[in-house]
Amino acid sequence: QVQLVESGGGLVQAGGSLRLSCAASGRTFSDYVMGWFRQAPGKERNLVARMRSGGSTYYADDVKGRFTISRDNAKNTVYLQMNSLKSEDTGVYYCAASSRVVTDAAWEYRYWGQGTQVTVSS
Repeated sequence: QVQLVESGGGLVQAGGSLRLSCAASGRTFSDYVMGWFRQAPGKERNLVARMRSGGSTYYADDVKGRFTISRDNAKNTVYLQMNSLKSEDTGVYYCAASSRVVTDAAWEYRYWGQGTQVTVSS
């Protein structure tokens, strides 16, 4: 089993930046696909960014060019650098992990953190 804990959320004005961190337990972190999901108020939980163990990445269209996912296997930590934040980026951000992902659908991720709130003011 994998335990995930997010941190780094908070309140930021539009145009600002935040870096989210996700600390993972276990000795097999480097083998997992890691994803960041966002759940905006009243909306579904959707994938924002994903990184496979080999380093390939995916970004949702609305964050492409503004967000960057990275990982430090030595620290068992995955990051989401968020720049040029917009009000529509507001939501709870969840870190998730899976041994394998085919379609990047949320149901493919077995392990989830508790989420961290990101609020972007206009």
